[in-house]
Amino acid sequence: MSRTTDRRTTHLTRRLVQLYAGLTLYGASSALLVRAGLGLEPWGVLHQGLAELTGISIGVVSIIVGAIVLLLWIPMRQRPGLGTVSNVFVVGLAMDGTLALVGEVDGLGARIPVMVLGIVLNGVATGLYIAARFGPGPRDGLMTGLNRVTGRSIRLVRTAIEVAVVVTGFLLGGSLGAGTVLYALAIGPLAQLFLQVFQLPAPATATTGSSDPALPTSTTTAATPAPPAGPSPVATPPSGQAILPQ
Repeated sequence: MSRTTDRRTTHLTRRLVQLYAGLTLYGASSALLVRAGLGLEPWGVLHQGLAELTGISIGVVSIIVGAIVLLLWIPMRQRPGLGTVSNVFVVGLAMDGTLALVGEVDGLGARIPVMVLGIVLNGVATGLYIAARFGPGPRDGLMTGLNRVTGRSIRLVRTAIEVAVVVTGFLLGGSLGAGTVLYALAIGPLAQLFLQVFQLPAPATATTGSSDPALPTSTTTAATPAPPAGPSPVATPPSGQAILPQ
């Protein structure tokens, strides 16, 4: 019994490490895209545009936008998880911290590798964060909530949201360019790859079920593996599953 408890504790610890490593790396990779100056991911375009307009750092803008989006969950009766709340703060703080450490990048010969590195690390971060299974990011929850409320497809809802934020961000002065296009093309395959790399094995549980509220209850000797994570950029998630920590 104590061996099973130890395994479950180790499993939960690894999930927490993956969650916060993924969120921190996500913020750092977004900062690299800013330094590359060749275009940001869709929500990054909006954050940068708002930062230009207000004079607030892009990381703080990300936190504010994440908190506002989280408030939109209330009328849709979405339930946040630990990963949801952590996403709001950790990504923005990691982004500002990385920007403080990494200076301006000069010359196209240096900016292109930084852009590529940022996109690849973003895929790694996405795989880490999704596999931890602590709930979706605020923006992903908005997508799944609108999908449920409106009955529209995930593809349509996500496309509409991202087109809206990209256009708004660009009009406010956000960076739209080759990096934005490459990100859109690459993030799905990268996220799928690293989701498989970081997928956690199901922990052993007692036959009476799991007492850990963060883990699924089981009546067998092993917890049921989580279903594959969700559609864009991965596949359609069940409610409460993470997709992207954007």
